[in-house]
Amino acid sequence: MLPFFADLVVRTDEARRDFETNPVVLDAVAHGMPVERYRKLLLELYHVVWHFNPVCAAAASRVPDAQRQVRYFLYEHMHEESGHEQWVMNDLEAVGVSQTTLHAHQPSVHTLALTGYNYWAADRRHPCSVLGMMYTLEVIASVYGGTFSSAIRDSLLLEGDRGISFISSHATMDMQHMATLRQVLNTVADDATRDAVTEATLVNFHHITKVFEAI
Repeated sequence: MLPFFADLVVRTDEARRDFETNPVVLDAVAHGMPVERYRKLLLELYHVVWHFNPVCAAAASRVPDAQRQVRYFLYEHMHEESGHEQWVMNDLEAVGVSQTTLHAHQPSVHTLALTGYNYWAADRRHPCSVLGMMYTLEVIASVYGGTFSSAIRDSLLLEGDRGISFISSHATMDMQHMATLRQVLNTVADDATRDAVTEATLVNFHHITKVFEAI
């Protein structure tokens, strides 16, 4: 039997390719985005980030003692991710979006579907489903975040990390997180948990692709 990390990569590779070959994603990575589209993306990302820790907390409260290593991993990861929505707020301010506009913004149906599924999966499917959410977000950030943030900086003539602090920082940070996540995933041995994590990964890639398509 393959270590689960390698198995998950194989099972979800098509969904990852669907994301990276989406015309909107390809264009953004190659050429950046007009400022209005980037603003829309950050507004959607704010809601994804804001709900990340609550989803993890819901999952951690339900992880059985037999998988306590996942629970401890979630505790640590939540601590590291605390306050990151402020980075998105700072980037929004840098590209001309006020906090009033942010708080009035209603997330798209795709963002609602993404966060809604993750809460439901943590509560009703399997608490370890949260690992699929984390895997998806960390693959996107670590593999594509650096190139994407550079393209945005160049297209919008931004200075340093101003306006791209969230995406740029996570490009490096999530490379480190992925190494830790890989270790945790490789502790997962039973089929039910593996299937739940795989499903969550597929669903998260699907909805995030739709978020990009809609902006």
